[in-house]
Amino acid sequence: MAKKTFESSLAELEDITRELDNNELSLDDSLKKFDKGMELIKFCSTKLDQAQKKVDLLLQKDGEIKTEPFNNDTGETS
Repeated sequence: MAKKTFESSLAELEDITRELDNNELSLDDSLKKFDKGMELIKFCSTKLDQAQKKVDLLLQKDGEIKTEPFNNDTGETS
């Protein structure tokens, strides 16, 4: 079994979203998909939190964490 990654979890979450949007699932299947989606959201959120902590450590200077805002449009820090 392949190791779960952020990218694979996000792709699976997108698939679940599409399936739920199609309204073709039974109520039971929809609830199962919703539950799986919530698990994936929690996993992705944890991975993002871990990544943020790593970035903060890399930006650490003189014993203090210096954070810089990230501009999502250009991918550059301001």
